[in-house]
Amino acid sequence: MINPRKYGDAPYTVVVIHGGPGAQGEMLPVAEELSSNYGILEPLQTKNSVNGQIEELKTILGDNSTKPISLIGWSWGAWLAFIFTAKYPEYVKKLILVGSGPFEEKYSTNIMKTRINRLSEDDKEKLNSLMESLNDLNSKNKEILMKDFGKLISKADSYQPISHEDNAPEFQLNIYQKVWKEASKLRSNKKLLDYGKKIQCPVIAIHGDYDPHSFEGVKIPLSKTIKDFKFILLKNCGHHPWYEKLAKDEFYEILKNELD
Repeated sequence: MINPRKYGDAPYTVVVIHGGPGAQGEMLPVAEELSSNYGILEPLQTKNSVNGQIEELKTILGDNSTKPISLIGWSWGAWLAFIFTAKYPEYVKKLILVGSGPFEEKYSTNIMKTRINRLSEDDKEKLNSLMESLNDLNSKNKEILMKDFGKLISKADSYQPISHEDNAPEFQLNIYQKVWKEASKLRSNKKLLDYGKKIQCPVIAIHGDYDPHSFEGVKIPLSKTIKDFKFILLKNCGHHPWYEKLAKDEFYEILKNELD
């Protein structure tokens, strides 16, 4: 496995961080789109702890990037980039959070309910069956089950999606289970948001208005915590802006403007 993946020409000054945890390669379309203007790194997170991924990212950036960088994190990757920037501020000149999870527990309670309500009855039954199987310690082929689960979640997360079967990420279930448990605890005990007090660089959050992850859960806490913070809400846009027919072009325009 090549890690990090590189796009465009050196110097590598823009870094994209995938979600999951464990959805390796999910930021590939963004990296390719931006590579005509910038040297892009796409690190793949392989460690099964939050701190492990932070230190892995530090090593990759230290060996391959030209600091300070612009750091773009999506979904879980937004949290990872947020923590990294707090711990190693000398590495980051601008932090861009895309489709981030809420930074406070109270904003996260309706995410799965919203997703389920958007699905057809058949898809609801499939989702419930998959969740039961994934929670069953005796279930086999959990990587395949998780892939099917992810397709249904992506369906619920999207407003008018662009087909992207060819760009499906390599999902690492073991990483997801261990890292998400730890990350969720960081949010519930408020340590996640506390990292924001140490961030000195500009922070931009880009969020779709159809994303089941509450945009208020990003906008409100970070507005109170980050010194230099800007929030941008994309209309008719779900959790993956680059796969949205009505928001993709605006999303890339915003990214390029922020990177210039």
